[in-house]
Amino acid sequence: MCNKLEVTPEMMDSFMAAINENKKKPGPLMPTLHKAQEIFGCIPLEIQKIISKELNISISTINGVVTFYSRFSTEPKGKHIVGVCLGTACYVRGSQDILDAVSKELEIGVGETSKDGQFTLQATRCLGACGLAPVFTIDDEVFGNANKDIAIEQLQKIEAEN
Repeated sequence: MCNKLEVTPEMMDSFMAAINENKKKPGPLMPTLHKAQEIFGCIPLEIQKIISKELNISISTINGVVTFYSRFSTEPKGKHIVGVCLGTACYVRGSQDILDAVSKELEIGVGETSKDGQFTLQATRCLGACGLAPVFTIDDEVFGNANKDIAIEQLQKIEAEN
């Protein structure tokens, strides 16, 4: 499975129940993938093989979907997802400085998860908030007109809560 992923019988039971429920509906792949991501925190090849067998969809099709959409991951993600927009408007207004500062603070690179499993760092493209550039997100919260100090302050606030 994924690095550090422990799969319990309860997780597998829940996953198989979701597959069986989704089989009854048209277009079962996407809801099944969303459920797998929710249950396991990632969708590694082993889980993709189960989906392939149960839904009779090729592994290459499933893997193509998993690797195309940013909501899915083949590796576990942290409890908090930090995304720094590197779209044109954000980039020219300093988002690379934010990304570098967050990377240094968390001691991880883009696409990596902190050792404690709390944070995953992502470089994103346009978040649709160009007027607020530069922008970063933590989970579903958007921080506009940001800078590296604001980003570090938000991370430290989360760390203090844990």
